[in-house]
Amino acid sequence: MATPVTLGIIGLGIMGERLLRAALDHAAESVTPVAVWDPAPAAATRLAGITGAPRMLATPDAVISACDCLYIAAPPAAHIPLADAAIAAGRSVFIEKPLATSLTDARAFVARAEAADARAAVNFPMASSPAVAQLSTWRAALTAQSLEIEVAFPTWPRGWQQAAASWLAKRAEGGFTREVVSHFLFLTRRQLGPLKLLEAHTSYPPGDGAESAITARLSAGGVPVTLKGSVGTTPKDDHNTWTLNGAIRLRDWSFAERLGADGAWAQAPDALPNEKMRPMVLRGQLAEVAAMTRGEAHRLATLREALEVQEIVEAILAA
Repeated sequence: MATPVTLGIIGLGIMGERLLRAALDHAAESVTPVAVWDPAPAAATRLAGITGAPRMLATPDAVISACDCLYIAAPPAAHIPLADAAIAAGRSVFIEKPLATSLTDARAFVARAEAADARAAVNFPMASSPAVAQLSTWRAALTAQSLEIEVAFPTWPRGWQQAAASWLAKRAEGGFTREVVSHFLFLTRRQLGPLKLLEAHTSYPPGDGAESAITARLSAGGVPVTLKGSVGTTPKDDHNTWTLNGAIRLRDWSFAERLGADGAWAQAPDALPNEKMRPMVLRGQLAEVAAMTRGEAHRLATLREALEVQEIVEAILAA
């Protein structure tokens, strides 16, 4: 068995802590967390309460020097500077989306990283989702004809994200299209082919708040796609569906379902709610991170895929 790769983490917010706990509890065979940096005093307190957690180092550069792979879970404006520093130091990079707050910066970064043959990928967990694997098996028996994507929230940000509302609730870096819809666009790109935005409309509240509703028409590998998103339209903290041909769907992140002869949706036998499936998904992601870091083939989202998704997202938000 290959030796686990060492993992450094910058940003110990919701995603950083989630991946750290997954690495410690479920993926010791793949990665060993060795260092963390976050400027917030509260992050150091949380880190101290995690059994087996690595040290909080003094600077981002110290974390980069300590690891084989850098996981970047900082707010979007910090992604590219940190990724550039890690790549220059010969490290692999696993980064949260979006790549940057500027498409120009994102395109330039992807070009640099590709030219340097950098080992870099983006954290779209559907790349390792058992529910998505089940959908792929069912899809093999279908000819794709239409896709419907819908996301809905009672409030934005979601309840568990309120600590990050200072930027997630704002138009500049936040919003559910960047944070949630991007995952379903990645899934669509992987399942059906290249994305093209045909038409979109986006509604914003007064001031600098993030979007409250979107509608869009796209094509994916020539397949027509409709997309809807809204805030204040569901009692669930987070509701979403990705429905192909009206016959198979992914519901609420983790339920693979298909339409039965009786007209009712039936779950896959091994379906689990998202909170129970998440550790399995992150374990899979971290196994792929280790493969990427060793220079092996992997299933993680490439920088180019993430850039294509971000370009569609920003076009929708500009509509």
